[in-house]
Amino acid sequence: MNFPHKLIFYALGIFVCYFYFGIMQEKITRSNYGEGDKKERFTYTLSLVFVQCVINAVFAKIMLATFMNQGHDETKQKYYGMCSFSYLGAMIASNMALQHVNYPTQVVGKSCKPIPVMILGVLIGRKSYTLLKYLFVLLIVTGVCLFMYKDNKAASDTQSGSLIGMGELLLLVSLSMDGFTGAIQERMRSEHQSKSGHMMLMMNIWSTCYLGVALLLTGEVWKFLVFVQNYPYIIYNILMFSITSALGQMFIFLTVSEFGPLSCSIITTTRKFFTVLGSVIIFGNTLSNRQWIGSALVFSGLILDSCYGKSGPDKKK
Repeated sequence: MNFPHKLIFYALGIFVCYFYFGIMQEKITRSNYGEGDKKERFTYTLSLVFVQCVINAVFAKIMLATFMNQGHDETKQKYYGMCSFSYLGAMIASNMALQHVNYPTQVVGKSCKPIPVMILGVLIGRKSYTLLKYLFVLLIVTGVCLFMYKDNKAASDTQSGSLIGMGELLLLVSLSMDGFTGAIQERMRSEHQSKSGHMMLMMNIWSTCYLGVALLLTGEVWKFLVFVQNYPYIIYNILMFSITSALGQMFIFLTVSEFGPLSCSIITTTRKFFTVLGSVIIFGNTLSNRQWIGSALVFSGLILDSCYGKSGPDKKK
């Protein structure tokens, strides 16, 4: 497969996997199960992320044993333990947010990820950034503020009357955890040259252990099994959610390793926009004109940052 065809193939892989991943995520967490007075929602976030981490770990192990041999890993386990804790917290908070906000809001809100990554990268990872980087991040922040802003009517619809709801609060927690994850990963790369395959494997193994303990202590695993028994058709959705997540990570790794992070960033940013558009069309999530403008600013900032916002001193020569 020659150069352009391979890049197109990888891009289509990322688009298809994460587009379907987003559909499954919203379908699992926002659907009504049962009928009449017995209607209920899926609230077993720990169990959902547990299945996702198990499949991701198995997939990473298979990749490392076959076409992605990355040699011996010398990264300290304490880094994997800390990194997986924040990585896990971000995933759980992000999935829980979907119980309160629609998928477009979650996607656009998570697009603020560069902000905590930059802040904690400076504080923990000792990184520095160019002026353009800060300008592009400011563009992203402006877009997210426009998208998330609640007008008077929307604010009056909330029970608490607060400026942000539970969904937005959970997205802030998820973003904070993303910042810690990015900072710790920078430290791992600088000290041990940690490879992506080993990182994916060990972080998912640690996350599986954390979640296994949490599921037993909270007793959620038994409620989850009862829910699955009552609605067995959800098994397909959960498996497809987890498998597309693992396949998407594989295509991202292949794109980065063969075509560089810039190509990957542009592809994933474009993918997010079409995921929002698909959610609006498929699930009927309507967006106001202000939210469309905010979305345009966010994705413009992300694309510009991918093209021109590289770190100065940290950029490889």
